[in-house]
Formats: sequence, C-alpha cells, structure tokens
Amino acid sequence: MPTRYRDELDSMCSGKLVATVDHDHCLLIYPFPEWEEIERKLVKLPSFNKQARSLQRLLIGHATELEMDANGRMLLTNPLRKFAGLEKKAVLIGQGNKFELWDEEVWNQKCDQWFEEGGLDSDELPPEMESLSL
Repeated sequence: MPTRYRDELDSMCSGKLVATVDHDHCLLIYPFPEWEEIERKLVKLPSFNKQARSLQRLLIGHATELEMDANGRMLLTNPLRKFAGLEKKAVLIGQGNKFELWDEEVWNQKCDQWFEEGGLDSDELPPEMESLSL
C-alpha cells in the first residue's frame, strides 16, 4: 500500500482490509468498514434474481480479510492472485471508497482498449451521469 494511504487506512480501519474479485479480473480492496457496508447491501439483494445471486457469489464468496503489516504490505491468497493474474508487477488504482489491484500488463492493455473505444460517448451515458461535469 503506498505510503500516502497508510495513515488514513490505519486510522480508518487499523489496517484491516477486504479483497474480493471483480468481473474485469482485477481485485477490489476495501477498508473493512466500507466492505461491511457493501456486504450489507449485497445480502439484501433479492435471492431469486439470477444476476443478484451471481453478484453475491462472486463478491461475497471471494471476500478475504487482509491486514497490512507495518510496511504497508498485504498477503494475498493464491486464489485471489491467480484470479487477477498477478505475476510480478501490479498497479494499485484508487477508486474513492476502494482500490483496484491489477496486473500491470493487463492494466496497460485495458487502458489502451478504453482509450481506443473513445472513452465515454455522450450519446450512451446513463441518466445518472448526464449531469456530471468533469
């Protein structure tokens, strides 16, 4: 974990984190209190909805508690490392209430793909994003 996040994570959650998988084949890393909120929302989803059950199985089923050591390192389980294809170099991306952990090569490929796709096409924006000003 980069130094600039360690103090905040230490005060927010005593270095306790939760890692889970994402459909883009990266890992999502949440401070423990943030994860608890996400988990509560996931558990409340309708159990007879196929997509909701799949999401619950994916996120809750792979959720793994982590703890940062004094040097800001986290020990990831082999299944999580394998899922995200983490080999040698990784990229940690801040995403507000969570982090994404990507294999560096996959991250670079995805960035190239996203830029080639032209980013956000204003004709395809969901209603929630139409008022967003960047």
